[in-house]
Amino acid sequence: MKQSRFTVFVKDLSTRFKNEVRGGSLHVTASIVLCLSIASTMVILGMFINDHVKKYLALSENPYSYSLCNSSLSSPSLPPLIQFPITSGSFSDWISPKEVWHSMNDKELLWRASMVPHIDEYPYNRTPKVAFLFLTRGRLPLAQLWEKFFKGHEGLYSIYVHTSPEFTEVPPESSVFYNRRIPSKPVEWGRATMVDAERRLLANALLDFSNERFVLLSETCIPILNFTTIYKYLINSKQSFIGSFDDPRHNGRGRYNKLLWPTVNLSDWRKGSQWFELDRKLAGKMVSDVKYYPVFREHCKPPCYMDEHYLPTLVTKIWPELNSNRSITWVDWSAGGPHPARFLRKDVSENFLNRIRNGINCTYNGSITKVCFLFARKFHPSTLEPLLRIAPALLGFNS
Repeated sequence: MKQSRFTVFVKDLSTRFKNEVRGGSLHVTASIVLCLSIASTMVILGMFINDHVKKYLALSENPYSYSLCNSSLSSPSLPPLIQFPITSGSFSDWISPKEVWHSMNDKELLWRASMVPHIDEYPYNRTPKVAFLFLTRGRLPLAQLWEKFFKGHEGLYSIYVHTSPEFTEVPPESSVFYNRRIPSKPVEWGRATMVDAERRLLANALLDFSNERFVLLSETCIPILNFTTIYKYLINSKQSFIGSFDDPRHNGRGRYNKLLWPTVNLSDWRKGSQWFELDRKLAGKMVSDVKYYPVFREHCKPPCYMDEHYLPTLVTKIWPELNSNRSITWVDWSAGGPHPARFLRKDVSENFLNRIRNGINCTYNGSITKVCFLFARKFHPSTLEPLLRIAPALLGFNS
């Protein structure tokens, strides 16, 4: 109806305009042109307001969705719309994702994990957690021991598991390892893919802002102290635990590649165990490193083993005061060779575990202590039975 009236109005003005032109009345003609311009502007403005009112009403009917941009104004070359729910639980889901499986690729994951708040005070009640990062080929043969270790301490730990992509076995729903597998990629021993997996584990764990400490473990690792002792030891530590030393031998400095220069000098070159423990600051530095990591990936290849040199060298370069220069995971290298000793069922006893737990002295927060190792490796699956038998009395686990 409104459109037909406007059409009649325009036709009437057009007829008057022609008559005025024929009559030579320029002043009246100019007035008519001005009126037409004003009318056209009002129509366009009305259509614009009407369109935005409709969008506002549609948004009011569905308050649980919000678009960061208007698709009608977006260039075809821009990314698709980013939509997220505005609900009471969205903030908690963002700071502590319930699911660890996602569709991000490594580049997207590392970028998101590198985000660091610049306000020290958290806007929620934060209980710091220890993130346990399991780098495995497949199943965890000592899972039952870990189940007893974690029992009763919910809310103080997080678990992340990186396995071979072809491994499809799923733990039972009652297990602490259920749904804790992250998107994984193939890993080769001694190759850069090993460090890729470590960074992938760290990045996923950093998405939970309550994770304060990060410890890397394998399927052959066991805890040698109870959860409460380990938790307090890590949370209260002023330093991270990364073995890092200058080894002048062929297996140390002899692995240095001159092509690493000038980013990494020979005097910066360090070696250490890959089984690290990091605080949140150093974990963030490792996943956001775009200066040293590409150089190592390109120029540290066998017989240079990136997992033994990258992190010890990185920490020495960027933040040496945050590192204790020792590992908290015990291994036995006494036999020599490229791999540490492996322990079988016959090797496990209370006396054996006590020697690991109390064998040396070390420094913790500036004081001498006998509590130097919290974990140990490499334990064969056959050790599960004696470990479960010893655990209640020696480690204080629930039987």
